[in-house]
Amino acid sequence: MGRGRQKAKHTKIARELKYDTYSLNINALERELGAPHEDPYEDKWADQYADDDEDDDASDSPSPTFHKA
Repeated sequence: MGRGRQKAKHTKIARELKYDTYSLNINALERELGAPHEDPYEDKWADQYADDDEDDDASDSPSPTFHKA
């Protein structure tokens, strides 16, 4: 193919990519990629460790108080 015909073909393809609006089917894309529909996020580490805040509230002894003499 000559340079003129090759350039014309590339120009035609560039125009199609620039000006044509392609419809995007999101549902089909999700099915193809295997995306979960409505699975809630689960933190697998959430129950692994106790919260540090719970330990502070649960102490029965009062915190030490310091007085300046």
